[in-house]
Amino acid sequence: MAAVYKSLSKTSKKESTTNGVPVKKNKQRVLILSSRGITYRHRHLLNDLYALLPHSRKDAKLDTKTKLYQLNELADLYNCNNVLFFEARKGKDLYIWMSKAPNGPTVKCHLQNLHTTSELHFPGNCLRGSRPILSFDATFTTAPHLILIKELLSHIFGVPKGARKTKPFIDHVMGFTIADSKIWIRCFEIRETAVAKAQAQAQPTEDDDSEKKANKQLQKPGPEKAAGDNTKISLVEIGPRFILTPIVILEGSFGGPVIYENKEFVSPNQVRSELRLSKAGRYNQRSEQRIERQAKKGDLGLRTGEEKPPGELEDRVLFA
Repeated sequence: MAAVYKSLSKTSKKESTTNGVPVKKNKQRVLILSSRGITYRHRHLLNDLYALLPHSRKDAKLDTKTKLYQLNELADLYNCNNVLFFEARKGKDLYIWMSKAPNGPTVKCHLQNLHTTSELHFPGNCLRGSRPILSFDATFTTAPHLILIKELLSHIFGVPKGARKTKPFIDHVMGFTIADSKIWIRCFEIRETAVAKAQAQAQPTEDDDSEKKANKQLQKPGPEKAAGDNTKISLVEIGPRFILTPIVILEGSFGGPVIYENKEFVSPNQVRSELRLSKAGRYNQRSEQRIERQAKKGDLGLRTGEEKPPGELEDRVLFA
């Protein structure tokens, strides 16, 4: 097998030029790692992405959350030009850093609505090491920051031809859609099912001779008819599925000036604090109502252990 691989690699090197112009090879390698404090669901997502990206390299957890520039040195050490870093905070929130090492840019996103491959028991499946088809929404071409995010996603999730541990098959699709200023990511298997012969050959009978002739011409085997015409292509979800909310885009790799900032993004800490304040407001309202109710009972003498003050028309007041 090694001799066959060497012979094929030599021929591929000879065919790497078209009309005397060398073809530029797509050399992308991704470093995937996380910070301390990730949950088991975050770890399962990291493993799912590592299985879907054969050109990726997984490393141990990073001990620091402030000195992220050290990731550039790790990427250089492992010969990677893309970094996918999972940053966990408070054991609840997950942020994803996508960077083009060593010069940038860097995109920071907040991950929400996470569903791993084994969590929902998706029926789809794909070959390990196969290459995906990247499907981007047309909205990615409407704004400059979306064009930059699209290019960065294509470098990270696009498996180059002939990369490490890849197989020469394309059997799944990764879809990137923008809705509500968020990036929805899904993964589907391209499933081909054979159609029954009776169903393929069954055609409606009509009296028109011209339509009958057209049907006969379609049934004749010709050079343009493909062998897989009797197959039905469908998409079956594989997983994982998650949503990314872009927060900031930095000019450098894990540093540099901010070139884009999402003004509509609300931090999950702020959302939780507002929920706590709303609960505290309801508690304060109930406590004030309780105090008012006790004061009213005291005025009427309805409290336990307290006597009602005598009225002006009582006998003990009139005949005192």
